[in-house]
Amino acid sequence: MTMFKLSTLVTSKALAESLDKFPNKLRVLDATWFLPNSGRNGFKNYKEGHIPGAVFFDIDECSAKSDYEHMLPSESQFADYVGNLGIDNDTHVVVYNDNPEFALFSAPRVWWTFKVFGHHSVSILNGGLKAWKDDRREIVSGVESVPKKSFKAKLNTGWIKSYEDMVDNIKSKKFQVIDARSSGRFHGTQPEPRQDTKPGHIPGSYSIPFTNILAPYTSPDGTVLEHGSIKSVEELKNTFNEAGVDLNSPLTASCGSGVTACCLVFAAYLCNKETCVYDGSWLEWYKRSTPDLREQCPE
Repeated sequence: MTMFKLSTLVTSKALAESLDKFPNKLRVLDATWFLPNSGRNGFKNYKEGHIPGAVFFDIDECSAKSDYEHMLPSESQFADYVGNLGIDNDTHVVVYNDNPEFALFSAPRVWWTFKVFGHHSVSILNGGLKAWKDDRREIVSGVESVPKKSFKAKLNTGWIKSYEDMVDNIKSKKFQVIDARSSGRFHGTQPEPRQDTKPGHIPGSYSIPFTNILAPYTSPDGTVLEHGSIKSVEELKNTFNEAGVDLNSPLTASCGSGVTACCLVFAAYLCNKETCVYDGSWLEWYKRSTPDLREQCPE
């Protein structure tokens, strides 16, 4: 009997073979999401072209009603949402995003969300939809229809940090904080994508732009994508080390609204390091903190 197993980071070849051999054990999710000021829409992008059988995971929709974007939904909300995507607790989930500039962007947020709700049979497609296309695999348009399934969720609160945890950590220094936003947003020299929020960073945090975990990739046609694939494990370890981060000590990741923070969580996971997420991230921090807790510094 052939055993079904997928690694955390899967190639398009491995995914295609698994879909062919074990179609009932897999659910592929298109988790494409764009920043608020991009003028693009993830669902529209999905409808224009996706992996056959893939359904769309809407990061904006599958979140709690809050003053801050993308806060984790409740257990029941998540269970209902993914059940409607044809996922039960025996389904292996493979997530990808289709972003023209980045192999990894929003897919790790969905990967982490499944894990934090107790579902560990989840992988990410290495290189995203571009890698699938470059391997000349089929792309379809429209919206997929899948049968509803029953999913049970159990939230692991130990992987989540609250605003209060972050405030306490400034003095206690119980964990390192790594920030996935661009260097300019972190240092206060570039604007935030949301008009009601100014740039800066949580005191004591380390800047590791999520693009730093990505490496150049050359397409079969010779086109080079600067952030087209994830770095090797050794390169990832070096990236953390060069930023001054100790992978042997507790970590918490942050970003603008909790999306690209999960890119750093995924990178650390590949290095055998579990990492928490500050779910409210900079958006919550900026709106709740006092000005003395919003640092800026020169490059």
